[in-house]
Amino acid sequence: MRLLAKITALLGAVNTAILTAGRQIAWVALVVMVFVILLQVFCRYVLNNALPWPEEAARSLMIWMMAFMAPSGYRWGAFVSIDLIPDALPPVVRRALHMAIFVLSTIILVILLEKATKHFGSGFIFRSSSLMHMPLAYIYLAMSVCLGLMLSVNIEMIMRTIGRTFGNVDDFPKPATPKFIAEG
Repeated sequence: MRLLAKITALLGAVNTAILTAGRQIAWVALVVMVFVILLQVFCRYVLNNALPWPEEAARSLMIWMMAFMAPSGYRWGAFVSIDLIPDALPPVVRRALHMAIFVLSTIILVILLEKATKHFGSGFIFRSSSLMHMPLAYIYLAMSVCLGLMLSVNIEMIMRTIGRTFGNVDDFPKPATPKFIAEG
């Protein structure tokens, strides 16, 4: 169990660093997206001359923002969930239920990641209509990034659940909750 605890801690530290960087990128994408939308509103209604690219740029930024924020939400339980049944179960049964859900999630994430990777490859065939005719693959890449990060988080949660079930709970602490989740 000591080896599992060390590997879990290492994966947890890597996930924490990557997710922290991803959240910072997501905030920048959000700010740029708002700026682009406001620019389009100004050009359309004040200058009476709509730009051709802001809608596609804003949509692309929103997709990338989601790709970087969803894994953090998954890791810290910020998604909507129904806890009534698991909370009523004994701790070992609750962990077994969580483990079954994590294993099912792993299977789904692997299948989706494979499909997203294929979709990314096909994105080099098609080009953006307004964003400098850039290949759509760069937008499609967001799904592969999101699913890859979620898979990494899922593996970490599986390892924590195994460690907490069969080892010392203190050797497998839950990751520290970021301030933006703890405060809000």
